[in-house]
Amino acid sequence: MAGQKRRAWVYIFLFTLLLINYTDRVNMSIAANPVAAYLHLKPGMMGIVFSSFFWTYLICLIPSGLLSDRLGTRKTNAWGIGLWSLAAMFTGAITNFASLISARLFMGVGESTTNPTSLKTIREWIPEKERGLAIMVFNAGTTVGPGIGALIVGWLVTQFGWRLSFFITGGIGYIWLIFWLLFFHRPEETKWLSDEEREEILTQRGMTLKEQNDKTYVSVGRLLTYRSIWGIAISQGCGVYSMYLFLTWLPNYLQSTLHISIMHSGVYTAVPYLIATVVMLFIGAVSDKTLSAKGRASGSRRYWVVVSLLLSAVVLFTPYTHSTFMIVTLVTIAVTFCNVATAMNQAVLNDLLRIPSNSGRANSILFFGGNSFGLMAPIVTGFVIQFTHSYTGAFIVAGVLLFVGAILLLTLANKPIGADIAGAQNANVEASRTV
Repeated sequence: MAGQKRRAWVYIFLFTLLLINYTDRVNMSIAANPVAAYLHLKPGMMGIVFSSFFWTYLICLIPSGLLSDRLGTRKTNAWGIGLWSLAAMFTGAITNFASLISARLFMGVGESTTNPTSLKTIREWIPEKERGLAIMVFNAGTTVGPGIGALIVGWLVTQFGWRLSFFITGGIGYIWLIFWLLFFHRPEETKWLSDEEREEILTQRGMTLKEQNDKTYVSVGRLLTYRSIWGIAISQGCGVYSMYLFLTWLPNYLQSTLHISIMHSGVYTAVPYLIATVVMLFIGAVSDKTLSAKGRASGSRRYWVVVSLLLSAVVLFTPYTHSTFMIVTLVTIAVTFCNVATAMNQAVLNDLLRIPSNSGRANSILFFGGNSFGLMAPIVTGFVIQFTHSYTGAFIVAGVLLFVGAILLLTLANKPIGADIAGAQNANVEASRTV
């Protein structure tokens, strides 16, 4: 970690933040059957339980992006993980349906800060040439969290019951929070960073000196006038729909289809997510190596997203096989490239964004688009299962959306975002110098 590598601590902070985030999310998925039995809930009602988290998560995404732009990343991530960890622990103490929904709603509020604030952190801390890898390391938390979390939570639920699993996974967040408050600051203010590395970060993070100091904020409405924002946000939604289908219903699908125990479903859930982690990191590094500065600025990274979305569409074949090996293989391919697509989409947005001081709100639009679709996945899937006694219809919806997302991203996300604003600001600066 010496010398030029000390910023790796920021990679670790962001990776573990999202790992804890997704471990807390997958806890409910693994514990779904005993929780449903305790509260006497049918699949449709469990779909509402899964989805309720995303209601407040979606509503709070853009306010969280605005908050991170105003308060900074250190404070915003701190209160976010503090709130959601408390809500996760409270889930272990629920006594009825109302208290369960309340815990899920508060958890959604807290977790809404993570993505827009962490991507703003990457924009502030990571040189432009490393951005793809940094975003993939961060998003590896979305796969390692469910992967390791499924194993740990499966064991906890089996050995000690579902209540204790929520107390433990929620409590881990407060350990992270202590280290974050002790050691994290912007690179300009961080004492453990060498002068040499600080200079490298400040000169190579894809911002001019004026952009680094500029605090001009653009309204969300103005950002929505750019078609690239729409292409990226809607394609994100098409990918996130499948992500949340698997995140919430995969353990139940494996238990009912393969007739296996909670512990074994945890193992089979872990395999796709852990394989996805390796593939994500590899693709992130390769995309950084193969894309030129011009290619990044023009949005060429979107081709990686398009291919990944199309590969994820193998989910369409899942209902038509009964082999355990083939089911796990198809799910692994779908989970892997769905996560690659949604992570790489975040890099596409940051590549095209020309107004860095607004990265918090721009990224919140991305995640708002993603979760607008994603929150429907648990509900739609739950009622499809309840009325058809099959997952086939749910997988068809997911596959069609993946094709739609690929088409929209390819055709819409090819223009810079905010280039006219940045250009006008630079022109004003030049004019003031000549006066």
